[in-house]
Amino acid sequence: MNKVLGIVNFEDATASVEGLGDYRPVSAFAFLGRYRVIDFVLSNMTNSGINDIQVYCKEKPRSLIEHLGTGQQYNINSKRGNLHILNGEKKPVSDVYNHDVNNFMQNMEFIEESDKGYVVVAPSYFIYQIDYNQVIEAHVNSGDDITILYKATDNAKNEFIGCETVLFDETKKVIGIEKNRGKYKTRNISLECYVMSRKLFIDLVNRAANTSSLYWFKDILRDVYNEYTIRGYAVKGYVACINTLKAYYNANMDLRKREIARNVFKKDWPIHTMTNDSCPTQYVSGSVVKGSTVANGCLIEGTVINSVLGRNVTVKKGAVVENSIILPGAYISDGAKLDHVVVDKYAIIHHVKKLEGTDDSPVYVKRRDRI
Repeated sequence: MNKVLGIVNFEDATASVEGLGDYRPVSAFAFLGRYRVIDFVLSNMTNSGINDIQVYCKEKPRSLIEHLGTGQQYNINSKRGNLHILNGEKKPVSDVYNHDVNNFMQNMEFIEESDKGYVVVAPSYFIYQIDYNQVIEAHVNSGDDITILYKATDNAKNEFIGCETVLFDETKKVIGIEKNRGKYKTRNISLECYVMSRKLFIDLVNRAANTSSLYWFKDILRDVYNEYTIRGYAVKGYVACINTLKAYYNANMDLRKREIARNVFKKDWPIHTMTNDSCPTQYVSGSVVKGSTVANGCLIEGTVINSVLGRNVTVKKGAVVENSIILPGAYISDGAKLDHVVVDKYAIIHHVKKLEGTDDSPVYVKRRDRI
């Protein structure tokens, strides 16, 4: 895929992940015990042979930079490939100016200097599996100006709230773009992934900047869908959008289940990530673990049911962790009872012995907190 520039965009202004987002961008969220959210879109690109990739970061870049490093773990060709981490060079006067178009404009020279004929622009906060080779081939053969990936759902009242939806005619040509506000059950959810020529992408970024200093890229697409042929490309498998704490929780819980995980994790389609050397998890005599994903380096003396545990988590004797997500380095003391709880990194649950949330409203324990 030497003719394609991959652009990993950041989450839009509607994404608000309580607590977790205070410390890192959504792209750097720990996910399913050993991954970060950005691993999925990057793996889709590199598995598709896209070796020239630009990753844009909206804010709090430290954890993302540490995780991505040189990009070697994503199997990017070391001689012909490049992974660039980019953000706005100038501090915005207000958060409303910190959007993708502004970042693209400030880094336009790197986009213009690319020798690639096409771009794949995809945000990091959607999780799904796709071979971009098939998408690009369909785009080139169609002669369309822009191809947009979408997921058809019959649960739009409860999921993908705040995401863009696309309306099609009978040929899958886009005839409208609007927000999903949970009003309708059936909707086509835009994955905010676009395939187009690099020249058209540059033209649209410049047009957006000239139209409004607050325009996001998807805003200009909403303005011009009547001027260009924009057609949809359906993604059939599992799709999640990490734009709320509830969505983050549900995606982790979904992908614990083997029948769902098969849609994302495939033998010939590895999800690449930064690896850490650590000892195997120790399951002490008398411990109970069921229906859970547990990373390396943990010490399990208590009970873990239907949960996700990151690396180096400790669950002491008598503790019960159910339907919860425990991020790396957290410590759950003896006798603690957790149900529907998201515990951030290095937090200690010691004095408070019971925390309980719900599917719709999981409890969040902040990073390095002691409770």
